[in-house]
Amino acid sequence: MAGAGVPGAGVPPGGRSVSAMDYTHLGRSGVSVSRLCLGTMNFGWFTGAADAHQIMDRALDRGINFFDTANTYGRPRAEGVTEQIIGDWLTAGAGRRDKVVLATKLYGGKGEWPNDSYLSALNIRRSCDDSLRRLRTDHIDLYQMHHVDRNAPWEEIWEAMTVLRGQGKVIYVGSSNFAGWHIARAQETARRLGAFGLVSEQSLYNLAARAVELEVLPACQGYGLGVLPWSPLHGGLLGGILRKQPGAGRSGGGRAADTLAGMRAQVEAYEAFCAEIGKEPALVGLAWLLHQPAVTAPIVGPSSAGQLDGALRALEIELDGDALARLDKIFPGPGGAAPEAYAW
Repeated sequence: MAGAGVPGAGVPPGGRSVSAMDYTHLGRSGVSVSRLCLGTMNFGWFTGAADAHQIMDRALDRGINFFDTANTYGRPRAEGVTEQIIGDWLTAGAGRRDKVVLATKLYGGKGEWPNDSYLSALNIRRSCDDSLRRLRTDHIDLYQMHHVDRNAPWEEIWEAMTVLRGQGKVIYVGSSNFAGWHIARAQETARRLGAFGLVSEQSLYNLAARAVELEVLPACQGYGLGVLPWSPLHGGLLGGILRKQPGAGRSGGGRAADTLAGMRAQVEAYEAFCAEIGKEPALVGLAWLLHQPAVTAPIVGPSSAGQLDGALRALEIELDGDALARLDKIFPGPGGAAPEAYAW
């Protein structure tokens, strides 16, 4: 399994205990995070506060110490509903905040004024303070830029982030949805300014979406960023969609429904392969990501504690070279890193 895991023993019947969880460093940083990251985008949207609290309880019980959210998650969108749910949970139990590596994001915003969004120093400062208030904490462990802002100079961004780090409000900085050259430019500017730079990149990455293998993953590996794949099951496409009733749950719409028509033969072959090895498709999809050397932790977004227990079983799946080769044949990537993927 990829990553510097620290396995333990004594797994309870309901799932993995804290001692049984695998941990690895977040990129080149010294902080240790669980090999699965709890995604919270469902909280305040598909999942109510009470169920969200139960999921976070279960995650902590099972040793997941890495929680990811964003200032725009929840409904109504961009009002910080998800951050508020997490903040209520963090303050409801002693010691919770100290156990969690808490990640949130900024970029989008609710306001209609020109400085209510993006990555100006002004919005970075405002957004950070707003997230801290909603999360009911004095610091964010990983503050991520949700998208690249092509109009904000990197000198301005790093100055703002450095001020937040100096104030103790932010410990690490990460990116999300960046291209490889954005990562390179960010890191080279940080190096010139004496800033620590990025420690992670959150990208769309799964068996059915492998474009990041061309430029983004090599950039992350070259600059020491941990990769946090979002939508690890491609919106349900890799979660056994053909065995489920059409329209059931989130997998009945969105990315999965839009993609299935053009990838049905591949999905059929994938589900047949999973049946052959006796593993659930969703677990195989997560396990494949965990075998990729650039990946720190796929982001799983359960809507119930039971779904979280299921996702944890992916940590126990070992895919040998033959299995990985067969998955590559079913879902061929771009051919490796650029330029060899398309040139000599």
